[in-house]
Amino acid sequence: MVFTLNEEIHLESCLKSLEWCDDVIVIDSFSQDNTEKIAKQSGARFFQHAFVGFGSQRQWAIQNTSPKHEWILILDADERVSEALAQEVATVTAISTPDVAAYRLRRRFHLWGRWLKYSSLYPVWVVRLIHKDRVVYFDRGHAESQTVNGKTLSLENDLIDENLKGIEEWFQRQKRYAEKEAIYEIEDELNGSGKISDIFSQDPMRRQAGMKRLIRQFPFRPHFYFIYSYFFRLGFLDGKEGFLFCRMKSAYHGMIVSKKRELKSKQTSRVSG
Repeated sequence: MVFTLNEEIHLESCLKSLEWCDDVIVIDSFSQDNTEKIAKQSGARFFQHAFVGFGSQRQWAIQNTSPKHEWILILDADERVSEALAQEVATVTAISTPDVAAYRLRRRFHLWGRWLKYSSLYPVWVVRLIHKDRVVYFDRGHAESQTVNGKTLSLENDLIDENLKGIEEWFQRQKRYAEKEAIYEIEDELNGSGKISDIFSQDPMRRQAGMKRLIRQFPFRPHFYFIYSYFFRLGFLDGKEGFLFCRMKSAYHGMIVSKKRELKSKQTSRVSG
């Protein structure tokens, strides 16, 4: 199951990595390029649905595209499945017991033609192989989360993520993401739904969420993120590309901080008015 928006630059290689699958479904958010043509030429089943958020888009697709199989692999168009991962997916879905609902896997982020192993904070875990009747996706900030009715296990092989659209498009996306993330963080702080102590959890995804909550507590958050990612997480080992990417992610955190300040100021003005 592949999700697209103007992905002609990525979609062909993504679909080629799925040739082992006999039911490839593309869910498009009304692309204006050749995405639809590429999808249909590959033999994929093609659907379109307006995009609101990653979680809600994934859940719509699960409920409305009649997947042939009980197990679904969720991909974005800039992601690829290696031969080893494809073999592992086939193996685990064949032997999984009824108490298993999903599998998490690590995502390898590539930029400028190389894997940014350290500056991308690898391993970043995502839940992408799911049983369609045991997982419900929902929006969480700019990203997604899921309610899982059963065990979540881990896969050994990684998902390859390589975006070729360029830096300008990357910053445009981060600007959109920053507003949604700011709204989520304000709500999360009010609700107290998560704990910083999750950084000590044995669950890698809870650790990721706990670290995000910890980082946003620090004053001068963008600077702290750069120090954390470049020095403590060894981003400097990725060379000049690692330095640039840590700077870019630091700028993204600055966008979130600015948007939160703006939203809180508007809330205060409405209350005082």
